[in-house]
Amino acid sequence: MGSTVAGIDGAGQLGDTQRRLDAVLNNASVSIILMDERQQCIYMNRAAENLTGFTLDEVLALDRPLHDIVHHTRPDGSHFPLAECAIDRAFPEHNQMQGEETFVHKDGSFYPVAFTASPIRDEASRTIGTIIEVRDIREDKAARERQRLLIDELNHRVKNTLSAVQSIAYQSLKGADADARQAFEGRLVALSGAHNVLVREGWTGASLYTAIETAIAPYQGPGRFELTGLDHPLAPKMVVSLSMVIHELATNAVKYGALSVPDGSVKIAWQVRQEADGERMTMRWEEVGGPAVAVPTRKGFGTRLLERQVSMEFDGSIELLYRPSGLLCRMDLRLPPPGSAGAGLPDAAAGAAS
Repeated sequence: MGSTVAGIDGAGQLGDTQRRLDAVLNNASVSIILMDERQQCIYMNRAAENLTGFTLDEVLALDRPLHDIVHHTRPDGSHFPLAECAIDRAFPEHNQMQGEETFVHKDGSFYPVAFTASPIRDEASRTIGTIIEVRDIREDKAARERQRLLIDELNHRVKNTLSAVQSIAYQSLKGADADARQAFEGRLVALSGAHNVLVREGWTGASLYTAIETAIAPYQGPGRFELTGLDHPLAPKMVVSLSMVIHELATNAVKYGALSVPDGSVKIAWQVRQEADGERMTMRWEEVGGPAVAVPTRKGFGTRLLERQVSMEFDGSIELLYRPSGLLCRMDLRLPPPGSAGAGLPDAAAGAAS
């Protein structure tokens, strides 16, 4: 008699557990589906029913692999074989699979989903089924497309603005000193180059190495530059600022320094370190093999631009040593987090336009 009561109590507890589990799964916003060893659906929660358009009873009555019900056709109309489905490979390969796919709704429409498919194992570690989490990503896809269109429009407008500024500068400075006009146009080209780098990266930033390589590209040649340092992600504003700094140093080297002679070269070395207030970078620009260097009698715009960008924008310091053997520039600055805001024109670069 006691065992019978215990059995009844156990059945009651099991029923309570099942009801709680159903309540949890049906309350979940993510679609959850269970498949057996035949790749047929044996359970789906309410979110999965809403997503696919099929009720669990309808799916069970069809008595077919789930793939043949909700994933049988590609968006181009061609047949999608079950054997090629990454979701179903989780069972025979005994591995978790993740990715994005396109499902077919009960009404015949297509919709994109993100999925995670994991094998289910018994006590003996044998794979007996698959659990699938599926998320509707139609809104995510639409948002990404809107963002892409906005970025494309931004890129187009910035390019037009830079072209307009270049045209205005050409007309305004037509009778001005040729060196001044060339310097201004060179800064615009450097700014445009940094912009192109950010366009390729979707304005999320760029790598330190890419920023340097882009800035020195107009002055490159065999043995001209030696780069030493580990690559590192940079915030958009840092990409632009560093490009302008490198451009000023390279322009000066072409006019007066190591890049003004065939055998001259420049060594660029950097190191990023972690400190309490964030990341900081030290950079060294060293010119070798050029003509003898003398300390300039006055501070030009390029020097002021360097000092303003490094010290004011990035809480840093810059030291220019005019050694007879070649210019040595040492910088120490704070790096904004790669994902930080401030992708626009740096303050000092904007000042150059005025």
